[in-house]
Amino acid sequence: MQYPEPIAKLIDSYMKLPGIGGKTATRLAFYTIDMNGDDVTEFAKSLIAAKRDLHFCSICGNITEDDPCVICKDKSRDQGTVLVVEEAKDVMAMEKIKEYNGLYHVLHGVLSPIDGKGPEDINIASLLKRLQQNEAIKEVIIATNATPEGEATAMYISRLVKPAGIKVTRLAHGLSVGSDIQYADEMTLFKAVEGRQEM
Repeated sequence: MQYPEPIAKLIDSYMKLPGIGGKTATRLAFYTIDMNGDDVTEFAKSLIAAKRDLHFCSICGNITEDDPCVICKDKSRDQGTVLVVEEAKDVMAMEKIKEYNGLYHVLHGVLSPIDGKGPEDINIASLLKRLQQNEAIKEVIIATNATPEGEATAMYISRLVKPAGIKVTRLAHGLSVGSDIQYADEMTLFKAVEGRQEM
């Protein structure tokens, strides 16, 4: 027996979300049907508003309602450092720790030849333009993930930025707090030793 068309379309819509398979999509669709009418309307309005009202900052590429974003407009932030991240959600993660007070640049992806993603497919050109136009920037901190694609992207950006005389650093990788050395893989241990700091 097939689901009625409205349910089938709702299931298909949920399946377009990352990490949502058929079973989860079906569960979410039936949960949505059981929701209060006002809650469903509010949910639909939130989806439409997010798509309509949010866009990328013309300076850093972060998601924002206003252009430029609040971080780029904030003159109290350290104008000499730019932390380069893969996605806008990484900006939020860094802001939560309240230890970094510089600027950001969002790449919207990483280099991935297997997926057909080259330098022109991510937000690298605007980073280089930004560095050329703003002499106040003295350091670029690369905070891509510790994946092969993240490492390749970090190396690529580093090779492009260093000739301009701008310091390029990389976030330290290695053992997480509370982990045991015996359970760490070789790459994690290598990065931990490589990123060691003087005490």
